[in-house]
Amino acid sequence: MVNSQLNNNHLGNSFHGLVITDANTQKEIYNRNGDKYFTPASNTKISTLYTGLKLLPKNIPTLKYIVANDTLFVEGTGDPSWLHPYFKDSTAIRWLQNQETIALYTKNHSEERYGPGWAWEDYDTYFSPEKSTIPLYGNVVTISNNDSLKISPENFKNQITVKDTVIKREEFHNQFYIAPMEQDTLEVPYVTSDSLIKQLLETATGNEIFLTPHVPEGEKQTLYGIETDSIYKRMLFESDNFLAEQLLLAASGMISDTLSTKKVIGYMLENHLKDLEHQPRWVDGSGLSRYNLFTPRSFVQILQKLHREIPEERLFAIFPMWGPDSTVEQWEDPTTEAFLFAKSGSVGNNYNVSGYVKTKSGKLLIFSFMNNHFRVPSIKIRETIYTTLKKLYENY
Repeated sequence: MVNSQLNNNHLGNSFHGLVITDANTQKEIYNRNGDKYFTPASNTKISTLYTGLKLLPKNIPTLKYIVANDTLFVEGTGDPSWLHPYFKDSTAIRWLQNQETIALYTKNHSEERYGPGWAWEDYDTYFSPEKSTIPLYGNVVTISNNDSLKISPENFKNQITVKDTVIKREEFHNQFYIAPMEQDTLEVPYVTSDSLIKQLLETATGNEIFLTPHVPEGEKQTLYGIETDSIYKRMLFESDNFLAEQLLLAASGMISDTLSTKKVIGYMLENHLKDLEHQPRWVDGSGLSRYNLFTPRSFVQILQKLHREIPEERLFAIFPMWGPDSTVEQWEDPTTEAFLFAKSGSVGNNYNVSGYVKTKSGKLLIFSFMNNHFRVPSIKIRETIYTTLKKLYENY
């Protein structure tokens, strides 16, 4: 049954892998190219989810601080929710409003603004904000030009030009553009800097904030923010690259004083993922990088760990449903009940889906279906994936 699906014309002249196991017996029921490495795209976020669930507490650390000589020294944790366009969290902002002398330390990281292997030309696209220790407003400027020009945060209001141009921002500085007839609300990444973080925080809190080159010795306290499950869910449902990258940074803060994507990935591979049959090349949290390499078998093993360690009710509340037209919030196939809980991932000529199938007979299957280097429209690949998984639902 599965073989006939994988031998169709849409999958010819390209590279495909599929592993399926029974979640309860852990018996492998199908394997094609399960030991071969693929470009995972946003399936990488499954590893990021597992990292967060292993290392982060119920509520995300949002700020670390220590008091010395009547001065509050603060440093960021990578928490992405500060004044975020969706979460709009102001936990840390409200807390800082009640403080007096505030010194901000921003050097507790070893990050470049982008991950390794990211496409340079994506600098002005909504899905490629810069990484930072204290991201504010999702590290994007939100711009609309319907009845009137509206900008958030308003700190950038003098840096917006209404103009027909193919770019939405200058590459190396914060000059933004929106077309006169643009009807959509744009989210354009801004160039981060210490001085800009200071300025945005001063505006938001109403307090003067000083940049400091050091933090006093001593045990830091932690302020906690929103529930991490809400961030995981948004990351997976929207395939949000920014949330994925920041979650890895926040997780790294649980094992080190220095926020480091490389360090937390190394820690996971040496500890919680050391038993993977095929060790991945894993370089970022989002899957934007084509340097990432995972096998279908590795994803199935990570998904097995998730199912074994997280109650099903919680896990399937975090994981999106995956339907005939990719990720769906409400099930769209009237011929079946909702049976697919999975994460998709796509980047030019690659499309992958990994997750869980609840079969009609009551079994739970774990799968990873990876497809690389095809030249047909991706809708053809999605149709093949869905048809294959639907047959599993009906017949296994």
